[in-house]
Amino acid sequence: MDIPKAIRLCVDSGKTSLGAKNSLKACLRGEPKLVVLAANLPKDTGLDIRRAATESSVALLEFNGSSLDLGVACGKPFPVSVFVVLEEGDSEILNAVQ
Repeated sequence: MDIPKAIRLCVDSGKTSLGAKNSLKACLRGEPKLVVLAANLPKDTGLDIRRAATESSVALLEFNGSSLDLGVACGKPFPVSVFVVLEEGDSEILNAVQ
């Protein structure tokens, strides 16, 4: 599976939320189906999000690239360190972690 293409399709056709703060809040509420983390996510932020996702039984996907790479995969002109998938749309991104 081409993860960047699946991410782009998910962002375009599904429902997602970008950013560490929004992602953490969504994880604490147990809303996401998947959390995608950039490789260069700050350590303390990553620990908080991983803990919240684990407690809420939300799947985690470690993106093999920087926040700039994840931003490009999302089709955004800015870095994205974390994003959550609320609805995958036409993408099969959830199959990448199952």
